[in-house]
Amino acid sequence: MDRRSLGQDGTTVSAIGLGCMGMSEFYGPRDDAQSLDTLAAALEHGIDFLDTADLYGSGHNEELIGRFLKGRRGQVVLATKFGIVREPGVAGRRIDNSPAYIRAAVEASLQRLGTDVIDLYYMHRRNIDVPVEESVGAMAELVKAGKVRQIGLSEVSAETLRRAHAVHPIAAVQSEYSLWTRDQERSGVLAACRELGTTLVAYSPLGRAFLTGAVTDTSSLAADDFRRVNPRFAEDAMAQNRRLAEAFGDFAADLGARPAQVALAWLLSKHDHVVPIPGTKRRSYLAENAAAASLRLTAEQVAALDALFAPEAVAGTRYNEAGMKDVGL
Repeated sequence: MDRRSLGQDGTTVSAIGLGCMGMSEFYGPRDDAQSLDTLAAALEHGIDFLDTADLYGSGHNEELIGRFLKGRRGQVVLATKFGIVREPGVAGRRIDNSPAYIRAAVEASLQRLGTDVIDLYYMHRRNIDVPVEESVGAMAELVKAGKVRQIGLSEVSAETLRRAHAVHPIAAVQSEYSLWTRDQERSGVLAACRELGTTLVAYSPLGRAFLTGAVTDTSSLAADDFRRVNPRFAEDAMAQNRRLAEAFGDFAADLGARPAQVALAWLLSKHDHVVPIPGTKRRSYLAENAAAASLRLTAEQVAALDALFAPEAVAGTRYNEAGMKDVGL
C-alpha cells in the first residue's frame, strides 16, 4: 500500500483510508462482529487511516473503534470529528463550534476511543455564528495539551480554510469528492489545500456505492438507509445517473478492473494530495478497494472520466436542502 502525507508534520497514512460511519448507522443495520473483522482486514491490507466521528451512531462508532484499538493503537492513524450535535429525544440537530463545547467533546471522544491522543481532530461542520478563528484557537489548545496531534476541518470554503490556517496549520480538509461530486474542483478548495500543504480527505469517493454499480434503485436498501431520501437516488435523478454508471462500468471492464477500483484510482491518479476514505462493513469490499492503490490511470484515461462525469451530467444535489446549507461555509 502506497503512503501519502497527512498535513505538514511528517505524518503519513495509507493512500486509501477507511470510513467507518456505515458500521454504526445510515447504511442499514449494525453488525459489530462483521465490522471488527473488516477493521482487522484493513490492517492486513496496509490500510491504517481510520475515520470516525462522535456523531456516528451517537457515540457507538467511536466505542466500536475503541474496542478494535485495544492492543493496536500504535498501528493506526486515528481521525474523529466534533460539531454536529443530536440531543437525545430531540428531533433534528445543531452545529456547535464553541470553545467550551470543543473542550468537552474531545474528552468524551477520548474516553469512547480508549486513547489518550487523537491523531487528527476535525470540526465536522461550521456554525458561521462562531468565528472560525475562535474554534481553531480552541483546537490548537488541544494540540498544545497533547490531546490532539493535528487538526482539520470538514466541508468548508477555501476562504474559511485560509482563515483557519492563519491561526494554526490545518492538516486536512474532509469533503465529499468523487467522480460524481466534483464541487471541490470548482470551489477552489483543492487548490487552497495544495497551496497550504493541507491534505484533502475525500469521503464518499464511491458515490455512496452508486459508482460501484451495486445500487440501481432504492428498493433493495434497508428502510432506514440514508440513500432512500438522498436526492441523487430519487427516481427521476436515478434514471439519468444510471446511464452514467452503466457507461462507467463499461469503462472499468475495458481496463479489467472493478468500477470501485477505477473510481478510487481516478482520485489517486489525479491528485497527490488527496486521500480517499471509502466506507465498507465487508471484508471482501475492503480488499477490492485496497487493490485500487496499485491501479494507475493515464492522463488520457483521467480526462475521459472527467468528460464522462462532467458536473452538469449528474442529476440531483448530494444532500437535501437542509444538508446543503451546512456545506461550503
